[in-house]
Amino acid sequence: MKTTNNLKAFRNAAGFTQERVAGFLDIERGTLSNYELGTREAPVSILIKLSNLYGVNLSDFYETDPEKVKDALICSFRIEGLSDKDLKHVMDFKDVVKSYLKMDYISNQ
Repeated sequence: MKTTNNLKAFRNAAGFTQERVAGFLDIERGTLSNYELGTREAPVSILIKLSNLYGVNLSDFYETDPEKVKDALICSFRIEGLSDKDLKHVMDFKDVVKSYLKMDYISNQ
């Protein structure tokens, strides 16, 4: 499955340049560009980091319904004014919330 258009759309919605995202992912800007252009498929590990960075679900990268993509774009997390350190704190907090929600779900089963 291709993620091409959605990767770029979510990056733009979050207010990031390719350089900043590539730096965050510790990859070359050209590598990120290849993922966005579809000349290379992004590894799942990269997609997970991007989903956390942009505040979207992993499945949103593969969504083909334009209306669902539009909804996900509206809900994406705009973080253009945050420093890299603040961004790391936000992502760590999101991981804590996800873990809590999983534990809550399991305990209610």
